[in-house]
Amino acid sequence: MEQKHIVSGFDRDLEGIQALIMKMGGMVETEISLAAKSLELRDEELARSVVQSDRQVDNLEEQVDEEAARLLALRSPTAGDLRTVLTVMKIAANLERVGDYSKNMAKRTSILVEMQPVSGAASALRRQARAVELMLRDALDAYIQRDADLAQDVRERDREVDQMYNSLFREFLTHMMEDPRNITACMHLHFIAKNIERMGDHVTSIAEEVIYLVTGARPEDDRPKGDKTSTTPYDPGGEDD
Repeated sequence: MEQKHIVSGFDRDLEGIQALIMKMGGMVETEISLAAKSLELRDEELARSVVQSDRQVDNLEEQVDEEAARLLALRSPTAGDLRTVLTVMKIAANLERVGDYSKNMAKRTSILVEMQPVSGAASALRRQARAVELMLRDALDAYIQRDADLAQDVRERDREVDQMYNSLFREFLTHMMEDPRNITACMHLHFIAKNIERMGDHVTSIAEEVIYLVTGARPEDDRPKGDKTSTTPYDPGGEDD
């Protein structure tokens, strides 16, 4: 009877943590969408709202960590349950990073509205962001449904986001060479494209955590990658504010 009580208590606590994860995921999806929209519409107020809302995502990650630590301390989970709790914590960490990159994107929007628009750039970046947003939605669905196949599909789609980045990288270089007045704006746009590409990497990490949770094994093949620019001198490196 006592064991049954412990198990039901664990399940109840885990459901609460998973609810926080889904709330956090929904907020991050919205951040991605609104950050891209603010860039396309050149809407400073919308960009500021994304920056301000990111603190709520940070708070949710802290809450997930606290609840998970309490669960580990009080419920003494079995090996399988322990894997679930650790997966939840890693998913929360990756969601927090995606939120940070959305915030960075919005910060640059506030700078770019003061500059001459670069033709086609904002709509192309919004398409790239939309691809990541859909990846994230499917990665979270894969977690809830314990669907390793869907998680693998998300993992493979990261290559498409990388290819979008490669295309934008070349496009921005072309704009800069054709008109030096575009250099500053294109550098900011390139940082945004790179941030979105890194969002895709973190979503892919979420998908890989789901695969591990469901199968008990990490994917054996190398992560699909399509970014061909990471060794160039123009790569922005670790912009993580």
